[in-house]
Amino acid sequence: MPVRTVTVSLAPVAQASEYVATIKSRRSVSVEPMVPGMLTQIRVKSGDRVAAGQVLMQIDPRMQNAAVEAARATERQKKALYDFNKVEIDRQKKLFDAGITSRDAFDQAQQAFDNTKADYESALNLRKTQEEQLAYYTIRAPFAGVAGDVPVHIGDYVAPMNNPPSILTTVDENKDLEAYIYIPTERAGQVRKGLDVELMDNSGKLLEKTKIDFLSAEVDPTLQGILVKAPVHTPLETLRTAQMIKARVIWSNTPMAVVPVLAVMRQGGQTFVFVAQERGGHLFAMQTAVTLGDTVENSYSVTAGLKAGDKVIVSGTQFLVNGMPVIPLGG
Repeated sequence: MPVRTVTVSLAPVAQASEYVATIKSRRSVSVEPMVPGMLTQIRVKSGDRVAAGQVLMQIDPRMQNAAVEAARATERQKKALYDFNKVEIDRQKKLFDAGITSRDAFDQAQQAFDNTKADYESALNLRKTQEEQLAYYTIRAPFAGVAGDVPVHIGDYVAPMNNPPSILTTVDENKDLEAYIYIPTERAGQVRKGLDVELMDNSGKLLEKTKIDFLSAEVDPTLQGILVKAPVHTPLETLRTAQMIKARVIWSNTPMAVVPVLAVMRQGGQTFVFVAQERGGHLFAMQTAVTLGDTVENSYSVTAGLKAGDKVIVSGTQFLVNGMPVIPLGG
């Protein structure tokens, strides 16, 4: 029977393991309230693109506005008394230098001036603190990005010390993405920076090739895995923060025998190929069991059963039986 053959060659085959990876942004934040109060405005919806500093929500500021006004009034009162004593201490110093008033009178004036100066500075700092506190009632985006889920509603009471905390929304920049991969501890001796990683979607389609650029020094106590990270450059339309994909970590590339997919037959759960072997000047198709490894493009890697130089039959295999004489057409 005429058949086509190919000569088995060695090709670098990746020794790899597949894990689940989570996509995360290097700039992702949960927006929580810094002050307690009732929400009076929500100016953003889930999925909205927001600019840095854009107002997202408003907490009722009326009580804090009153505190600010009270602090300003106290500051003005302390300032008036301070200004008066500033003039008074200058007048008392001139009288003392001229010998008109006593040292005791001058010391009392100095003490009054120092006290009113300290009171004024305290009131000034209190007013600034209250104004800074007032800014916390306006919730702003810390950077440009995409708003996440908004689980709160107008009228909800929110507070920074709630248990669990009041999460108002999230903001994800959705660029400078990373793949978070947890490697089992039994691979601790093999994992290192610079290892190649292939990122694939859930259907197995290759998204991109990248490399490990971060290796945690600790083992996660919950997952009993070692966290590694790899940068992601796939367009934002394809991947999003918190998306789960497949990650294939390549430990090494080992030269192995490879055969075309068409040469491999399966029977009774066993994989085999037909090898053209010469006996007495003639070629015979000999059925040979093989152990397959990973696929390499349109070929299988073979971990056992073949060696470089073997001639594998790639045509008419469905008509062959073990020991059948064959005539090579090429290879």
